[in-house]
Amino acid sequence: MAIADLPQHAPLATQSRGDLVESIHYGSLIALGPDGDTVLSCGEPTALFYPRSALKPLMAVAMLRAGVELSDEQLALAAASHSGAQQHQDIASSTLAAAGLHPSALRNSTDLPYGLNERAAWLEAGHGPTQLAQNCSGKHAAMLATCVVNGWPVESYLDHNHPLPVLIREAVSELTGETLNTISTDGCGTEVFGLTLTGMARAFGRLVSAEPGTAEHRVAGAMRAYPELVAGEGRDVTAIMRAVPGLLAKDGFEGIQMLALDSGAAIALKISDGGDRARMPAAVPALLALGVDASDLDAFNNLAVFGGGNPVGVLRGLSLFA
Repeated sequence: MAIADLPQHAPLATQSRGDLVESIHYGSLIALGPDGDTVLSCGEPTALFYPRSALKPLMAVAMLRAGVELSDEQLALAAASHSGAQQHQDIASSTLAAAGLHPSALRNSTDLPYGLNERAAWLEAGHGPTQLAQNCSGKHAAMLATCVVNGWPVESYLDHNHPLPVLIREAVSELTGETLNTISTDGCGTEVFGLTLTGMARAFGRLVSAEPGTAEHRVAGAMRAYPELVAGEGRDVTAIMRAVPGLLAKDGFEGIQMLALDSGAAIALKISDGGDRARMPAAVPALLALGVDASDLDAFNNLAVFGGGNPVGVLRGLSLFA
C-alpha cells in the first residue's frame, strides 16, 4: 500500500517530559450530536478500520433479537472485554450452564486474564491460560446460548455461514448504516468487519437513544448498570462510566474507543498505531465539546508522566479539531 493510500490521521494527544513534547499520538476521531450531525472531526473518520471488541455491544443486540435470555449481568459480560476476575468467569459459566453447556463448548482463544491484578492472582494460584479467563468468554458464552435457544449447531457457531454470524452481520450493518464488504477474524475467533468511525459512532448513539423494550436499550442499560463487568476494576472504561452519569463506553484492541451519552451524542476514535495509553486523553476534548462536565473527566486527561518516581511531564489530549 502506498503512503498516499493510508488514512490521513492527525495529532490527537501528546506526551511531554520537562519542557519538550516527547511523543505525539496520531489518530482519527468523530463526535456526533444527538441528531447525528458532526460536532467534531479530526483525521479521517471515514476510513475503514476494524472496531475489534467495540463490536461486542452490537453483537449482543443481534443475540437478544435472536431470542437469547440473559440476565443484565450476563448481558453486560456478553458486551465486555472483561479482566478475567473470578466474578467474570463465574458469570460466563452461568450463561453456559443455563443453556446446558460446559465450558468445553467454547471456541474462543485460550489466554490468561487480561487485567494485570487478575492475571497476577491467577498465576499465583497456579492456573494457566483458559478459555473462560480470556476476555471474550462472556460474548462466546452468549453466542452459544443463542444457538441453543434457536436449535442451531453449537460446534460451528463461528463459521461464516452459520445462522448466528449471519444475523450478527445484519445487525451490525443496520446499526452502523454501512455495508460489510471487508471481513476478517478477530483475536478470539469471531468475525470482525471493516467499518468507519462515523458508522460506529452512529451505532453507539443508537444504543443509548433506543426506545425501552428494544434490544439496543437493554444492551446499553446492562452495560451502564454493571461497568465493572464491561471491563474491570482499575480499567479506564469502567472508571469513566462510573464518573460520567449516563455514559456508555467500550474499548477495543489497537487503540479503539467508543463513547456515547444518554442524549444520543457519540464519539468514536482510533489511535493510529494501536497504542492504548492515548485512548482516553484523546477522547476528553471531544467529551467536553459535547457538554460533559470537566470535573468528571479530571482522572482521564493530563495524566502524570514520571521520572525517578516524580511527575515530570503530562499525557494530554489535544483540543484542536478540524
